[in-house]
Amino acid sequence: MRDLATAWTRLEAVAQAAPERRIDSLFDIEPDRLARLSLEAPELFLDLSKQPWSLADLDVALDLARAGGIEAAREALFAGDVVNPSEDRAAQHAALRAAKGADFKAKGEPVSAEIDATRAAIAALAGAVRSGAKRGATGKPFRAIVHIGIGGSDFGPRLVWEALRPLSPQIELRFAANVDPADMALALDGLDPAQTLVVVVSKTFTTLETITNAQVARDWLRAALGTAGDTHLLAVSAAPAVAQAFGVPADQVFGFRDWVGGRYSVWSAVGLSCAIALGAEAFEEFLAGGLAMDDHFRSAPLDQNAPVLLALAHIYNRNGLSRPIRAVVPYAQRLRLLPNFLQQLEMESNGKQTTAHGAPVARATAAAVFGDAGTNVQHAFFQLMHQGTDIIPVDILAVAKASEGESANQPKLTANAIAQAEALMVGKTEAAVRAELAGQPQALIDELAPQKTFHGNRPSSFILLDRLTPRALGALIALYEHKTFVEGVLWEINSFDQWGVELGKTLAVRILAELEGGAPGVHDPSTTSLVTRLKV
Repeated sequence: MRDLATAWTRLEAVAQAAPERRIDSLFDIEPDRLARLSLEAPELFLDLSKQPWSLADLDVALDLARAGGIEAAREALFAGDVVNPSEDRAAQHAALRAAKGADFKAKGEPVSAEIDATRAAIAALAGAVRSGAKRGATGKPFRAIVHIGIGGSDFGPRLVWEALRPLSPQIELRFAANVDPADMALALDGLDPAQTLVVVVSKTFTTLETITNAQVARDWLRAALGTAGDTHLLAVSAAPAVAQAFGVPADQVFGFRDWVGGRYSVWSAVGLSCAIALGAEAFEEFLAGGLAMDDHFRSAPLDQNAPVLLALAHIYNRNGLSRPIRAVVPYAQRLRLLPNFLQQLEMESNGKQTTAHGAPVARATAAAVFGDAGTNVQHAFFQLMHQGTDIIPVDILAVAKASEGESANQPKLTANAIAQAEALMVGKTEAAVRAELAGQPQALIDELAPQKTFHGNRPSSFILLDRLTPRALGALIALYEHKTFVEGVLWEINSFDQWGVELGKTLAVRILAELEGGAPGVHDPSTTSLVTRLKV
């Protein structure tokens, strides 16, 4: 599209001037900078004023969004049109959190009634387990859940539980994802099979890691409870017949459809474990937060639209300034898994080298994402953030009010979040350092001053939640989902397939057969050597 190509050229051209100016100086020459680059969105406040763009650059970025057809693409997404052409699928994760009685469709097929029925079934099961109406095979109430899944069947539920779990949960929730036997051993350690539910989440119910771990859990239940142990199995799958053949009772299989991508699936029955462990009311509040962000994304003008502006800020850094890495640092211990979640959401969605039409992409796509909880990481990688040779944009997240623990500590946490954003932008000049060192030997000053100088001019986005509630968490995750979608549209890629995941999985199946005594395959010399060394 020529207009889009022109818009890209303009963005890349104006961004060339950004390294020659200081971000903090823009506040002096743009009096309305803070007003235009900060906004209230559902459950959160977003400040993009510490990004390297000028307001004129922002206008160019918004022109890019318009040229890329963001508004039309957005409507196609919510209408249930095919937005995943390589698999001929819609991507209707927004329908999963819609108000009951909505009228969403996927490729023209009504889906809302089915979603409402599944949500009602989840709520009923959660209520029955938590009240003790549904008990184990020996009559004991359930006190633990082991959630087995990998990728999108794990990252989302694990993040939700870590973020929202009570300090003393009525039901303990553990996770197993890795096929490493240690992961399953740790998940089961110390649990009573008579009081444990096992939830197996797999779209196809054939994923190697998940089914391997599920077999271990099933055998563990059967060893203690006999065949009645199967009544402790729950499944979430788009292949219910396969789940039932595995041993899961038919009335304990929860379905989801192929228009739910794994990394967008926590809103579906994939979140069943969380709904039971947290309670159906908390899970519904989580869905409501996602819905609120959906409504904002659909209705807000582009220049006041949080997902759009966050995406454009990242694109400005990634494409305008050739910055291939982004950090995400939540100043909230309970959100420490957010960077892991975003690694899959962003890098699996947009880590593509071809467009949705099969042509090579014209420019760089997804940035690499890393991060962990502040203030911990200030004592790890923030040295590189402040004084390293690469400029790494960072999303800083903070929570204004503590919901637990010593509330007097919360200002210390938020002070660090704000200070790091300021320090990254403002830095510390060599002149200021030399003034501080005055009185020391000149040779020592000359040696130390460059080492203690912070050049600053390093960008950050700041996201502030009032409290970490289920509704706020839902809004935050949906914010990043839509941000990822906007980027994919502008890069003209398909954000909803993941062919790059498949090759290694296919080869692993072949190599496993060799390791277990099968005929040798044809490999490169290094692979052949490793197979020979590790062969059973």
